[in-house]
Parts: sequence; structure tokens; C-alpha cells
Amino acid sequence: MTINMEIVNRYIHDFVELLHEPKQPPHDGKLKVGVDLGTANIVISVLTEENIPVAGSLYPASVVRDGLVVDYVGAVDIVKKLKTGLEKRLGITLTEAAGAVPPGTVGGNRKAIQNVLESAFFEVTNIVDEPTAAASVLGIKQGVVVDVGGGTTGISILKDGEVIYTADEPTGGTHMTLVLSGYYHISFEEAEQLKTDREREEEVFSLIRPVVEKMASIVEKHIQGYGVDNIYLVGGASSFTKFADVFREQIGIETVRPDHPLFITPLGIAMNC
Repeated sequence: MTINMEIVNRYIHDFVELLHEPKQPPHDGKLKVGVDLGTANIVISVLTEENIPVAGSLYPASVVRDGLVVDYVGAVDIVKKLKTGLEKRLGITLTEAAGAVPPGTVGGNRKAIQNVLESAFFEVTNIVDEPTAAASVLGIKQGVVVDVGGGTTGISILKDGEVIYTADEPTGGTHMTLVLSGYYHISFEEAEQLKTDREREEEVFSLIRPVVEKMASIVEKHIQGYGVDNIYLVGGASSFTKFADVFREQIGIETVRPDHPLFITPLGIAMNC
């Protein structure tokens, strides 16, 4: 199954523009809110009931590590701040929200995500798996979603719209940053800024390419025997232009990456609110 990436990209670009200038929300009907607690960023997305983007907000944060909430108070404070800012911009109160967890997450951390949202004065309507959220935006029912986050890479195989296999590997954007930090003898924070400098993307990618190749080899092992025809890359750490090329060349399976992959999961979380 293939997807119309042009439509997906247009949808994401519409949301990105709303990070700075929200739409006037409809006077009737509820708004759907998604809160994505990521390793490097916390993102809140706001949609209409018809899944049309209305507003969004992003805050760089390190309150989550490898899919686990490690700074509960900090997470609550940031979500509260983003929620308040959105409410002021929209002129309404946001009451309900959905959250998400990495594939295979059970028990305590799922509850921790819910507690963060509730402490920020949201009524939690759903805690969805991240690959399910991403698949909602991409409109896919078959294939593998690879969510390259800051600390981990989630691998989820979908068949007939259902997730039939999940794995979460300890490799992601943090490992890329560590490579840059070691190579240039700079701090982690400086390396993180360098990693996102688009003017130096070609130089940076040449250095972190072995990390991406390692990710591809890990994904290849997980999907063997499942007859996967398409790989869909999401997550902020996959933002490099040539990221999908490495996967395609190494695994030999068609691989696509939407524009602004960081925002795929937050939008999908809101869709599942």
C-alpha cells in the first residue's frame, strides 16, 4: 500500500505554520488535543473534530529519557505552560487531551504519562501507542513504522490496520549527538545545536551516517519474515534529507519520510483524542 505523500506533507506544513499563528477555532464542536512527551521536545497539537489543525506549540525539553518520564515536575510545568499559552492564543480552555507511549510500553510509565497530563489539568481521553498515532496521520494499514526518537527507535509492523509486532531499541538522536560531541570535542548541548544546523547538514550527516546504518540493520533484523513492502520513517531524529536513502539502500525496501517527521506523532495523538 502506498500513501499520497504530497497530501501528508501539505497537512504537516499547515500545522507547522500554526505553531506561530493559530487559526480561530470553531464556535461549536470540541477540539482534539494531543500531548507528545518526547526525549528532546514536548509538542502539543490542537485539531478540530474533523482533524483540521488549529494550533500547536513546541518546547525543547529533557524530561523524558528512553521513553520514561525522568523529571515528573518538570514535565508537568512545561505542559502547563504550553497549555496556558495555547489557551490565551485561542481564547478558549482546553479540557481534554490524549497522550502516547512508545511501542510495547506497559504499566507504570503509561500511568506516568497520564498523571503528567492530569496534573496539567487535562482530562485524559486516551493513551495511544506512538506507531498507531503515526499510522493515523499517514493513513496506512500495512507496513512498518519506524519512529526515530531522541533516546530510542520504535519499530512497529502493521497488518490490516493492526499492530502485530513492536520493538523499542536503545538508539536514536542522542547517539548521533554523542558522535558529534566526540568528533568535534564540544559539549553535548553544542553538538545538539550543530545536529540541527541545516546549513551544515551534509557535513553532519557524513559523520552520523554509521549510526543511521546501524539503525537500518537493527530494523532489518526485526522485520525479517513479515513480508514488509514499505517502511515509514517518523520522529525528529530522522529529519535528515538522506536518512531514508540509507534505509532504502541497506534494507532494499521502499522507505519514505514525510517533511517535518517530528510532528507526525503529535498530530496522530490528537487524532486519537
